[in-house]
Amino acid sequence: MVEAAIGLTQNEAENMIALSLVKNQLQLTQEAVDEVKRQKAQILKKSGVLELHEAKDLPKVGGLDQLKLWLWERSKAFSDEAKEFGLPFPKGCLVFGIPGTGKSLIAKTIAKQWGFPLLVMQNVLDKYVGESEKRMKEALKIAEHMAPCVLMIDEIEKYFAGVGGSGDSGVSTRIFGQFLSWMQETTAPVFVAATANNIGGMPPELLRKGRFDELWFVDLPGQLEREEIFKIHITRKGRNIEDFDLKKLAKETSGYTGSEIEQVVISGLFRAFSKNQDITTEILLEAAEETSPLSDTMKEGIERMRNWGKERARLASTPEPVGPETQINAFTKRRALRV
Repeated sequence: MVEAAIGLTQNEAENMIALSLVKNQLQLTQEAVDEVKRQKAQILKKSGVLELHEAKDLPKVGGLDQLKLWLWERSKAFSDEAKEFGLPFPKGCLVFGIPGTGKSLIAKTIAKQWGFPLLVMQNVLDKYVGESEKRMKEALKIAEHMAPCVLMIDEIEKYFAGVGGSGDSGVSTRIFGQFLSWMQETTAPVFVAATANNIGGMPPELLRKGRFDELWFVDLPGQLEREEIFKIHITRKGRNIEDFDLKKLAKETSGYTGSEIEQVVISGLFRAFSKNQDITTEILLEAAEETSPLSDTMKEGIERMRNWGKERARLASTPEPVGPETQINAFTKRRALRV
C-alpha cells in the first residue's frame, strides 16, 4: 500500500487509502491496493503531463537479444547491494529505428519486468507563455516522487523538434535545456526509456554519451526474429503453433516489421473467418502477398536510416549473415508475377 501511494501528497494518500479501505470492508487486500493505484492514475491523467500505464500482462517482444541482455544486466542496479557495490543508477536508453519494430513495447516490458511504475510523458507544450516550462518541470518532479520508475518518452523528436530555431519563440529550446539539466543532475532512480523514429533531427547534445547510457538501433527483424514474432501473435490468437510452418512464414516475410507481421496474422484471421475455416500457413502467406512492407514502399528513407544506425549506434539484435533487405518476400514475388 505504501508503494502504491508513492508520489502522492500526504492528504491525497490519506484520502485514497481511506476510500479504498471503505470500498473493501476495511480489509487491507490486493483489491484495496489496486484501488489506490487506479485513483493515483486518474490524478496523473488529470495533470495532463504524465499518464500512469499499468500493464496487466508482461508484453512479449520478439528478438532484440542484445538489448534484452543489456537490460537484464541493469535490472538489479537499483538495489541497495548495487549501491554498496558502487554502481550508479542507470539513466536510461534511447531506442530508435524503423517504425513498427516494437520500440514503444520495450519501455512497457522494462517496467513490467523490473516491477516499476511506467510513467508516459504527454504533450508538455502549451500556448501560454511560461506554461510549457512549468509543465515540463512538473512532469520531472512527479517522476522523481514516483521513483524508482520508468519514464517513457515516445517519439522524443516531437518534443524537441524546434530546438535551435525561432519558430516557437525558443520554447522548445528552453524545455530541452530543462530536460538535459535534469538528466545530468537528478539523483532519483528514474530510468528514461525514450524512442525515436527520426534520429537525424535530434539535437547532438542529447545523443552524446552520458545523457543516455546507450543509444540503440532496432533494425528490420531477421529470419529467427520473424519466426519468434509469428509464434507470439499466432499463440496470442489461441492457435497451436505446431500447425504452422513458421520457417516458411518467416522466409516469405523478409523485410517486414513486427507490426506488419501482426497485421498479416490479423488479415489472415479475417480471410479465414469469411471462409468459415481456421487460419493456415497458406492463408497467412496470401495475406503476406497483399501486405506492402515499409521497407519496400519507403525503401530509400529506410535504407538511409539503417546505414546511420549501423554506423553510429549499438544494434539491438545480433545481425544475421544474410540481411532481410536482400531476400525476396511474398509481396515482391507477387509484384514480379504481375509485371
